[in-house]
Parts: sequence; structure tokens; C-alpha cells
Amino acid sequence: MENQRGKGLSFARRIYVPRVIGLGFGFFSVGAALYSLNTPSWLWALLLFNGFVWPHLAYQISIRSAFPYQAERRNLLYDSLLGGFWAACVQFNPLTTVTILSMMTMNNVAAGGQRLSLLGALAQLGGMLLGCTIFGFNLNLTMTQAQVWACLPMLTLYPLALGMVCYRLAIKLSQHKRALSALSRTDSLTGLLNHGAWKDLLHLKYQQCRQYHTQATLALIDIDHFKIINDSYGHIVGDAVLRQLSRELKFLLDESELAGRYGGDEFCVILPNLPLNKAEALMEQLRAALLQYRHPDVPQLRVSLSIGLARFQPLYKDALDWLDDADKALYTAKHTGRNTISVALPRPQANDANHSSA
Repeated sequence: MENQRGKGLSFARRIYVPRVIGLGFGFFSVGAALYSLNTPSWLWALLLFNGFVWPHLAYQISIRSAFPYQAERRNLLYDSLLGGFWAACVQFNPLTTVTILSMMTMNNVAAGGQRLSLLGALAQLGGMLLGCTIFGFNLNLTMTQAQVWACLPMLTLYPLALGMVCYRLAIKLSQHKRALSALSRTDSLTGLLNHGAWKDLLHLKYQQCRQYHTQATLALIDIDHFKIINDSYGHIVGDAVLRQLSRELKFLLDESELAGRYGGDEFCVILPNLPLNKAEALMEQLRAALLQYRHPDVPQLRVSLSIGLARFQPLYKDALDWLDDADKALYTAKHTGRNTISVALPRPQANDANHSSA
């Protein structure tokens, strides 16, 4: 409910400035056509109200409404109704009528698409019928120089204002789209890549290593006895440990080194263009940093890591082979005392394997 109201308020704010500009200049367009006619005083008063009071009143009606979006759509239909009414009042003067109705139709299309433009056209027709009922049907095809000059600002500045509104909306939508895309790829607790996004990058990095013959090292990181941490100290402390590990990863890694949360207490890192010894040294820094971590509410807590490393090998059939080697190295680290780093052994070449079997 609150979110819908927020969207409605945003919609009303977008319409406000174009309405102020459009109806303000529309006053002069209609006024120039009415000037040569026998126009009653009350009609001039209505035109002044429509041109300079109604835009601000419509905005206040929308933002004070419980449903701003629906209120603003009704206001747009009132605009169209009055537009048709003014077309009848100026006796369907071609330039003034086309200027007013086309600008309003443009606004309806931009604001509500086909449905609102159709409703707006019906409202314009209703306004014409109302005007003809009051003043009779008259047709005045004469256009003066004053009417041409009075319509020019409406024809030039109003489309500019509407175009700027649409441009800003497009920029905002693009920003929202990028933000949503980033959120869909990010683990909410740690801010690292989530499982799916990291797996996609692993497959991409595998293809790059094969195609360009580059090297990279894959690391799988597991927090030792994480279930015991959660069971003994609670999930809030466990979450703090996960966030601390993500902070240390972000601190140690550069932009080309890609870290993700693989699941639960398991993290994963792709270290491109990094020799195995340097990758091992980097992971040793990470292991030592977590060992020094102290939770302010649980000072006795000690956090250690088991890490498995696997360097890319051309023998891998796919990225899952690479991941499987890193996982086996992690298994070795966890079953040889934990709090350590294990490196996957190179796979034997095909000819070596054949020679061994022989």
C-alpha cells in the first residue's frame, strides 16, 4: 500500500511541471483565439483558472489523495475534457484546436499509453459536446498572425518539457534495472556474489583459460566447525563471522579476483593470472586474518578456515572438473586437522596414465 502511494506521488510529480508549462502557454493559445470572439467574462475567468490555478490545484489533489496515481489519472482526463471544451469555445479554430488537443494527446500517451490516450480522446469529445451545448456549434477557419505567435511557445516548449520528463524517467529506470541486476547476483548477507552468479563466472573463466591459455587458481574456503559456532553462540554471531570473512576477502582481493558465497559457510574465489604459490600465500593471509578475529560479545570465539586450492589445468573437460579438484583439496584440508590450506595435485597426462596402466 505504502509502495503504491510512493509510486503515485512520483507519477504526480512527473506530470506537475509539464502541466504547469502546457496549461500556462495554452492560456495564450486559447486566449488569442477567444479575443476576436464575443466571449463572456465568466469564460475568461475559467480560462485563467484552467491556465494558472488548476495545475497547482491538481497537484495538491493528487498528493493529498490516498491513491495519488488514480487521482492523477482523473486529473489528466479533466485536462482532456477542458481541452475539448476550449476547442468548441474557439469555434474549432484549426491552429488552436490542433495545438491544444495534440499536446494533450501526447501527454496522455506518455503518461498512460494506449488506454489513457483512448480515454483522453473520449474526454475531449465530451468536452466538445459540452462546449457546443453551451455556445452552439460554430466553425471558424480564420487564423490571425497573433494566433500563430500565441501557439508557437506551446508547440516548441511543451514537447521539450515532456521530452525531458521522459528522458529523466528513462535514466531512472535504467538505474533501477542495474540495481536490480546487481541485487539478483549478490548474496544479501555478505555482499559477495551469490552461488548462481559465481558459478556463471567460473564457467566464463574456464573458457577464457582454455581459449587464451592463461592461468588461474580456484579456492574453496570453509569455516571450521561453523555449525558449532551457530549452535553455541547463536546465528547472530554466526552471521557476524560470515560478514567478517567477506570483509577480509574484499580487503585482500583486487577487482579481477572474484569472490562468492557458495553456500552456508563455504566461500569460493577465482584468482586469475596468479601463480599457485602466490595464490597460496594470499589465502594464507586470509586464514591468518580470520584467526585473529575477535567478536566483541564472544571474546573466547576463535575462527579458523580450511582452504582447498586447484590451479587450472588444460586437462579439465569443463569447469566442474576444476571445481571438483578444489573440492577434493578442501576435503583433504578438513580431514588433516583443519585450519590449513591444501593444494590439489596435478592430474596426470593421458600418455602418463596409459604408461602407468601398461
